[in-house]
Amino acid sequence: MRGGRHVAAVADVSFDLAAGECLALVGESGCGKSVLASALLGLLPGNAQTAGSAVVDGIELLDADERTLARTVRGRRIGLIPQSPAAHLTPVRTVGAQLAETVRQLTGLRGAAARRAAAEAAQRAAFPAGHLDRHPHELSGGLAQRAATALALVGDAPLLLADEPTTGLDRDLVEHTADELRRHADQGRALLLITHDLAAAQRTADRVAVMYAGRIVEIADAAGFFGTPGPRHPYARGLLNALPEREFAPIPGLPPELGDLPPGCAFAPRCVRASDTCAALPALTDGVACHHAEELDRV
Repeated sequence: MRGGRHVAAVADVSFDLAAGECLALVGESGCGKSVLASALLGLLPGNAQTAGSAVVDGIELLDADERTLARTVRGRRIGLIPQSPAAHLTPVRTVGAQLAETVRQLTGLRGAAARRAAAEAAQRAAFPAGHLDRHPHELSGGLAQRAATALALVGDAPLLLADEPTTGLDRDLVEHTADELRRHADQGRALLLITHDLAAAQRTADRVAVMYAGRIVEIADAAGFFGTPGPRHPYARGLLNALPEREFAPIPGLPPELGDLPPGCAFAPRCVRASDTCAALPALTDGVACHHAEELDRV
């Protein structure tokens, strides 16, 4: 950043994701979820730096050059449903033309076969066939979201990054999209679902990773996370308790700025269980990064 300042947007994140599995990455806005997805696809801004290792289908992503990412990774090994779909659609071409072009590039199909495959992708994303001849500026936010989903599903990539794929959709379409993404995983592909919609995460995910201030603070099986015994990290418990169907109780305070993180546990200023121990940064141990996890387990 200016003046030589550095911001750690994502730090010490580690997880694996198997074929046929969905991992839901949840957390408040600004915690680093979308930055993580951008890093995997080589879409970070020029002033960003990455370190570590990220391997998909035998390819080391963080060291890959632009040619490899463009011709081998994006769309072919990793599909992306972007958080801002309208910005990823070509404004001067119809949705149908963009789908057909994507089919040609990723599958090699031509002519009528390409058009049929494009229509099938649109149907999977619940994009109306009567709107395929429309340009992006003629679409509502929800339709743009479904168009972007259809484009991401075309290549049947081994890994799909779905970044807020239910934004702007009504509940019926949210459930349709969640079920289609689940089917995508059930057919032997991996799905990283980045979402604020905990209901969609519960409907889709095998595991849940909770991110706060650029770090994963809990990772757990979805059944236990949403059911019994429930989340083990105070922040994760707060996310669930904020839901209307639960306690409808907000988490006090606001997330910290990533450029001005408190020492130790970043959640401590908002945590009712914070103590002097929290001045030290907790490691992610046994699926949770909290000095008081054992106390919470007994609650």
